[in-house]
Amino acid sequence: MSDIHKNVEESQVTFSELMLPSHTNFSGKIHGGYILSLMDQIAFACASKHSRNYCVTASVDTVDFLKPVKVGEMVLMKASVNYVGKTSMVIGIRVETENIHTGLKKHCNSSYFTMVAKDKSGKSVSVPGLILDSEIEIRRFIKSARRSERKRNRKNEFIDSKFDVNSYMEELKNYNVIVPFRSKN
Repeated sequence: MSDIHKNVEESQVTFSELMLPSHTNFSGKIHGGYILSLMDQIAFACASKHSRNYCVTASVDTVDFLKPVKVGEMVLMKASVNYVGKTSMVIGIRVETENIHTGLKKHCNSSYFTMVAKDKSGKSVSVPGLILDSEIEIRRFIKSARRSERKRNRKNEFIDSKFDVNSYMEELKNYNVIVPFRSKN
């Protein structure tokens, strides 16, 4: 771990962009892929600002498109480091829009990007720790730590060599599936 610690505010990044017709999908709303691209950019900026290194996206968790973004709205993104590990950081991103005529704001998306700091040769490097100054920063840190732990546990539960299909056959009855074969075990 790095001996350096930073306040969450030191690495926060905000971004805004007016949504143009060139960003739309076939239904006339802003394409979700375009919003994801902007989110990846702000996650990179926030993680790089925190680590003072080049950062890569390792994973994206919980992308929920809550409300559509419309042409002519201003997209406002806020990113902060919610969690740090040894070489990785979880960047929390909040996406809002603002109607530039009425000032009405709406929450459209929240997401969590796991970013890894790299040196010039592409090797992972340690990142600064966090100084948690408020209850909300503590809540975000613990929530991200638990999400990471659940993700590791889920990954371990479904390792091919350890997966026992028979222990899941009863559970499959709760889903809209047909299982026409029987396990060899």
